[in-house]
Formats: sequence, C-alpha cells, structure tokens
Amino acid sequence: MVAHYYRELLRFLQGTVRDRDTAADLAQESYARVLAVQESGEPIAEPRALLYRTARNLVIDQYRRSEVRGTYAATEGEGDAATDAADWTAGPEALEPEVAAMSSQTVDALLAAIGELPLRCREAFILHKFDGLSQAEVARQMGISVTMVERHIKLGMQACRARQEQMQGGGASVLSSAATAAPRSGR
Repeated sequence: MVAHYYRELLRFLQGTVRDRDTAADLAQESYARVLAVQESGEPIAEPRALLYRTARNLVIDQYRRSEVRGTYAATEGEGDAATDAADWTAGPEALEPEVAAMSSQTVDALLAAIGELPLRCREAFILHKFDGLSQAEVARQMGISVTMVERHIKLGMQACRARQEQMQGGGASVLSSAATAAPRSGR
C-alpha cells in the first residue's frame, strides 16, 4: 500500500539530508516503522502522511544524535582541533529544530495544495515533478497532449506558489481565488 511512495520519499530525504546512502537508510527505516504499525492492526488513515512524518522524525533524531556525538568529540579534543571537530560534525542549518518545523509545515502545506488539484492535473504534476518524467513521457503515459501536460503543470505550480504566499501571509485569499478563477475565465 505505501510501497509506491518509495521513490518520492527517497527524493525528499535526499534533498533534506544531502546524502544518498543516509537517505536510503532513513527511507528503509521509515517503511519498517510504518509497516510495523500496519501489521499491528492499527488502522492508518493516511499512510503517506504517516510515512513522511516518520521520515521527518528520523531525520530530526539523526541530527540530534550527531549533535551529541559532536559535543562529546569537542570535549575530548584540545584547542582548535576540538573547534574544528565540532564545526565538522554540526548539522546543516536546515536541520535546526525551528527550521525543520517550518520546513515541515511548508511541505505539508504544499502537499495539501497538490492534493487539492483536480485528479488528472495532480497526476501530471506528480509524474513530472516527483517522478522526474519529461512532459512528453507524462503525455504518453496519460494519453494526453504535451500542451495539456504543460497546462496541468502550470496549474500545479500556481497552486504551490499561492500556498507558499499564503503561508508567508501575503494576500493569500486574493491570489488563491485568482489562481483558481484564471483557468475558468480563459486568461
């Protein structure tokens, strides 16, 4: 059931941790934990959401462990070597708890915006943006024209931009209504 999200999750984790092997390990651990919940008989209303939440928590846990190891290594060393070790083991700013929480909220909001797209539009957008298919490949797979794929992708991008602006507090309702009204009015 959740297996078809693997490539999407792996890309998300690679972008987050910037290391292919670590991302693969985190994706595998995320799947193992979600499957354990599933096998326990507990109903999972949103398996994809649980998978992403589990992956995010694992990234945060990994960062915390690396911080503890970095602090320990710094106290064992002397002078500049200790400072260099602490700098080297520190995680990227993107894994700071506040930044990670904001990023998580942004990802959730963008996923919600994508989820609200019409079915065919969402399918074309996901195939192109998440699965990495070219517009021509998406058109062939969906049995539609490349022009229609371009329209779907454009609508998906507009929805994501509108959601980002809404999260930043800038004129959300105006932009959102303009983005949804534009395809109907022929602009």
